[in-house]
Amino acid sequence: QVQLVESGGGLVQAGDSLRLSCTASGVNFSNLVMSWFRQAPGKERTFVGGISWVRGRTLYADSVKGRFTVSRDNALNTVYLQMNSLKPEDTGVYYCAGYLRGELDSRRAVYRYWGQGTQVTVSS
Repeated sequence: QVQLVESGGGLVQAGDSLRLSCTASGVNFSNLVMSWFRQAPGKERTFVGGISWVRGRTLYADSVKGRFTVSRDNALNTVYLQMNSLKPEDTGVYYCAGYLRGELDSRRAVYRYWGQGTQVTVSS
């Protein structure tokens, strides 16, 4: 059974940094395309950033480019989301998601595996 477990969320002030982690089990992590999505209250879950399973290619939503960085450590079965210069509009529940051996994709529908989410709240 594949499990993704996020950690690292919390309450921070605007301008602060935060790093989220997502650790996978029950799957060959190195074969997973991994991405982060977020969902603000009353809104749809949207793509934040992702990393491919080969060559570590990354992709980001325009709203976070230059502020957020996705990275992975295959030895630890973990993907990270480093969030800098946080803004109140970054507030939401952050989910990691993965699927096997595909192209890096921002569409929510292609992701098979999902974590339970971790809350990030940025105060102004």
